[in-house]
Amino acid sequence: AQLVGSGGGLVQPGGALRLSCAASGFTFSGYGMSWHRQAPGKECELVASISNGGATTNYADSVKGRFTISRDNAKSTVYLQMSSLKPEDTAVYYCKAMNWRTIWGQGTQVTVSS
Repeated sequence: AQLVGSGGGLVQPGGALRLSCAASGFTFSGYGMSWHRQAPGKECELVASISNGGATTNYADSVKGRFTISRDNAKSTVYLQMSSLKPEDTAVYYCKAMNWRTIWGQGTQVTVSS
């Protein structure tokens, strides 16, 4: 079972990025998915989550209205569309699959700076 995240990079404040996380080796549609982030010197925090069918989503207050989580079960991929990015969004972003077990992806760095 594997999750491979991509799409991070350097972006100016106010810009946008889309993160992707591709799953393999397990039944993606049976797992809830989430994105987490960890900034230097801070604890890892939940950013957004989505149910296995995609009907239910939840967001941290700090990203509501700016980030959108979505998934394509046919492609076994979960996305995080980030807009109106702020310097405080700078962090390593991780995707996670949740069911009877938890599977973490490798992180992808997002840096918001002018």
